[in-house]
Amino acid sequence: MEALSGWLERHVLPIAAKIGSQKHLVALRDAFIGMLPVTMAGAIAVLLNAFVRDFPGEYIKSGPLFNAETGTNVITEFFQPLIGVNGLVWTGTLAIMAVVFAASLGYNIAKAYNVDPLSGAIVSLSAFIMGIPQSASTLLSLPVDTLSPELIKTFTEAGGTISDIADPITGEIVNQGVTAGGWGYFPFSAYMGGTGLFTAMIFGFISVVIFAKLMNKNIIIKMPDSVPPAVAKAFAAIIPGVVGLFVSGTIYFLFEKFVGMPLIDWIAESIQKPLLGLSQGYLAVLIIVLLVHLLWFFGLHGTNIMAPVLQSIYGVAMVENTNAYQVGDKIPYQWVAGSFEAFVWPGGAGVTLMLLVAVLIFSKRADHKTIGKLALGPGVFNINEPIMFGLPIVLNPLFMIPFILAPIATATIAFFATMAGLVSPVVVNVIWVMPAGLSGFLATGGDWRAIVLTIVNLAVALAIWTPFILAANKIDPAE
Repeated sequence: MEALSGWLERHVLPIAAKIGSQKHLVALRDAFIGMLPVTMAGAIAVLLNAFVRDFPGEYIKSGPLFNAETGTNVITEFFQPLIGVNGLVWTGTLAIMAVVFAASLGYNIAKAYNVDPLSGAIVSLSAFIMGIPQSASTLLSLPVDTLSPELIKTFTEAGGTISDIADPITGEIVNQGVTAGGWGYFPFSAYMGGTGLFTAMIFGFISVVIFAKLMNKNIIIKMPDSVPPAVAKAFAAIIPGVVGLFVSGTIYFLFEKFVGMPLIDWIAESIQKPLLGLSQGYLAVLIIVLLVHLLWFFGLHGTNIMAPVLQSIYGVAMVENTNAYQVGDKIPYQWVAGSFEAFVWPGGAGVTLMLLVAVLIFSKRADHKTIGKLALGPGVFNINEPIMFGLPIVLNPLFMIPFILAPIATATIAFFATMAGLVSPVVVNVIWVMPAGLSGFLATGGDWRAIVLTIVNLAVALAIWTPFILAANKIDPAE
């Protein structure tokens, strides 16, 4: 065990430390963290609607709480104002997550390069918006002979099209399809949510890195010292900002001209969709869990270091699930970022809440029991730094095995339970300090089976931790 620990310390730790301090990855991580007020507001809105709109609508279909005249229940009717407010909050948060992320990413990239963060946020946001298609079409199906010949002529002269819609079995023309297109507005739901996150990420880096490098090379408009600092700063950002945005615009234009489709659509289909598909495999989940806990073993915040992967892939899936749940669509992904928090490491990385329980029940060492009592309160709320560095678990060869094995076991159980439909997929982003059990229940939109899954995982983790606590009783604390 000491040989393995030494090998990891020599070969893995330096690489992990470099990754953890790489400024572009740090900026990406901080961009997701910076959106926390927006993501939590949207998550709370979706969660409230689940309890006052979705649950009553699903389970109250008769009885004294059901209004037969309107076909709804009295709970949902009473909370209509709240449901409306929640819908507006969702519209301004999770529904436009890519827009918010673009600004947050630009701010943090500029900050990493020590240039004006506000200008970086504006450049990144503009670079993303310019890539969103501004036209769309809609199809209206009408019964045959609804439109007069004169109306059809007027409609087609205005740019619309009329098509016949046949019955797929008989081949008989049953409807007329009226198709109309328009330009000058952004397809709100198609690009501004999770679908646009990868484009916002790519062009945030392209535009703001160009902006920052030109700023650092002083390729700017310099104003006299007598000019107010705010004005001088704005003028200094003009040349770098213009270059960054024109480079982005040129890429968008040339791609669509030669490929024949908007770049944002190609990124969503060719990059984002395959990565999200890979993320739904057990091996991908296992690798993430293993890396997070290996980093933690060396005292590095594994969850933060792996955040660029967790949030840019599994976080996108989380947003897609939440938005689908809000509008009543089919949930697209079974495993998302919130699945790790809810089921894989309840009580903190390594499922250390069960370590604390094992210490308080089975440990005969006064030092362990003292630390266990002090760390229990924070541990209930998934704060495990006191036990990580106080017991310690960090660089402790004895505890390395259960610290890695316990979350692998919980991930395996939770993954296959979710894929088998034994528990609903996570659809709500719950704050990470939510206690175990309650976290899974809320994250799945109120599925009681999530509580059962959490209890099973906690029991398995306790069984894994207990033998090592018993073994630690035989070790002299002085050693």
